[in-house]
Amino acid sequence: MTVDTLPVLAVAPARVMRGAGILAQSQAAIAALGQRPLLIGGNHTLKVAAPFLAPALADLAVKQASYKSDCSESALKALKAIAQTHQADLIIGVGGGKALDAAKLLAYQLRLPVVTIPASAATCAAWTALSNVYSDQGAFLYDVALERCPDLLILDYDLVLTAPQRTLVAGIGDALAKWYEASVSSGASDKALIIAAVQQARILRDILFQKTAAALQDPGGADWQEVVDATVLLAGVIGGLGGAQCRTVAAHAVHNGLTQLEASHGALHGEKVAYGILVQLRLEEIGPKNSLAATARQQLLQFYDLVGLPKSLDDLGLGEISLVDLRQAAQFACREGSDIHHLPFTVAPESLMGAMVSTLAPEMRSVARSLSHPEILEATSELTP
Repeated sequence: MTVDTLPVLAVAPARVMRGAGILAQSQAAIAALGQRPLLIGGNHTLKVAAPFLAPALADLAVKQASYKSDCSESALKALKAIAQTHQADLIIGVGGGKALDAAKLLAYQLRLPVVTIPASAATCAAWTALSNVYSDQGAFLYDVALERCPDLLILDYDLVLTAPQRTLVAGIGDALAKWYEASVSSGASDKALIIAAVQQARILRDILFQKTAAALQDPGGADWQEVVDATVLLAGVIGGLGGAQCRTVAAHAVHNGLTQLEASHGALHGEKVAYGILVQLRLEEIGPKNSLAATARQQLLQFYDLVGLPKSLDDLGLGEISLVDLRQAAQFACREGSDIHHLPFTVAPESLMGAMVSTLAPEMRSVARSLSHPEILEATSELTP
């Protein structure tokens, strides 16, 4: 009898606590995991979160440490030394994606339990068994698959409400990518859990389309809480169910390429991913001539107008990008092993450059001309619908 080894799945955190003011009720749950936690976050977030965390961490021997600005190898090395000196028996991460990724990866390296406390709804990092590692300069390097999701996730709406609304909008962009990427990479799968993950991604998209406008008008309200749940929790469910077989595609590859440019570091993760969705749809339009991709792009452009997501390089603050920088980003996005190669057709850096300057096609055709470079002009010669 042949035994098929199936991928190991890290589906969900062992426990999820959520609600307005829930941190004040979480002391017992945290204490059950450890008595000497190392609390990791950015300096600003640690200051903002302090009054929310105080009742949750009372009577524990807490050591606080900043991850600086990125989940980088040097930051992890410094945090590891602090944890060992403190004799930490628990890692707690509070903040956005990079802080939570650093906490999860450090806990994995030290074989310690980890608690994630999102301070914004900008990503689903609080849920997932994955950490992205960046250079000290903020350029994406690689990701690390972890053995399990966090031991405890605490989603306190009151804490999330302290974050700028821009972070929620960015989280919406990041969550939307689940559908546009999973439907391409995994939509033809006949595996039950992958089918479920892809369909959950569609449901996630529909929830965001339906509830975002009301959510942004009433921060802290019922629709706002539903959208926060969607971006932080439901987006994580999709990755958990689908696992490594439910892959990201071009939207995240474009994000990773853009992070190689210092000029892009003012844009949030989800903002770059949201722009990357439009780039992916352009690639689908001009590669297999997918008319549905063109329709989807126009629908997204209207939605982006409504919520304030970036639609072009100019919206990302990269309107004056040089050809050298554009090529650098495209080449990284197309490097060997990149998620962009999960598209069902071949993408060369020149084609990607063409798609990157034409997310508003046909209006953005003039951008390619202004760059006055034969390779981009050739790549964009078929871009106008």
